[in-house]
Amino acid sequence: MRKVVIAGNWKMFKTRDEALQFIYNVNMEIPNREIVESVICAQAPLLRDLVKRQGDNLRIGAQNMHEKTEGAYTGEVSAALLENIGVQYVIIGHSERREHFQETDESVNKKLHQALRYDLRPIVCVGEPLSVREKGETDSYVERQTEKALAGLKADEMEDVIIAYEPIWAIGTGKTATPEMANDATRTIRETIGRIHDAGIADKVRILYGGSVNTENIGDLIAKEEIDGALVGGASLSSKNFLRMLAIAQEHVT
Repeated sequence: MRKVVIAGNWKMFKTRDEALQFIYNVNMEIPNREIVESVICAQAPLLRDLVKRQGDNLRIGAQNMHEKTEGAYTGEVSAALLENIGVQYVIIGHSERREHFQETDESVNKKLHQALRYDLRPIVCVGEPLSVREKGETDSYVERQTEKALAGLKADEMEDVIIAYEPIWAIGTGKTATPEMANDATRTIRETIGRIHDAGIADKVRILYGGSVNTENIGDLIAKEEIDGALVGGASLSSKNFLRMLAIAQEHVT
């Protein structure tokens, strides 16, 4: 059975004081990592402080990184630095990065290779805009994104990759894909991985759902056979809600 992952993406929220208070609120109640992987992805200036206080079961992730090892890239963060300060996860290719910062499938692929080079566990985002969903072209869209993101990866690297299916039309809108819609899209992603490598490898890759996930819908989503957890935005800002979602995940697997 694939281990469930619940990853909070704080985006550009929380000051240092707010972030530390969150950690103090949740740290003693995070489920055992052998049961549920619990991750918080925060703004870069917060990462070292959070890593130092993450405790035994929570882990910290970055929201972005550069594809190059070092260089004249003002304002960017390297994978080497993330590894050096103890970060273990990194979100790659979130739709907000693609929209606002012109990230492409090709740059996502380069970042993915770089993350693995530095032993970071990438959470690679794919997902369709509303226009694609309305045309009935979701499968072909996420297939293409998945293929381009994973290009050149070796089979033995795939177990360290987490995919997050995040339909763009559901991110921050209050709209959520039905569990059936989300399950169908994650199945398409898994089948695509199977074609690139083989079904055995595809079966080991965790695929999350993201897009207006909250305490009310997370249980129905992760109950689906293809969905292995959630990438949670706004609902992860509340320590109470984050712990509730982790408790629901723990109930699902125990």
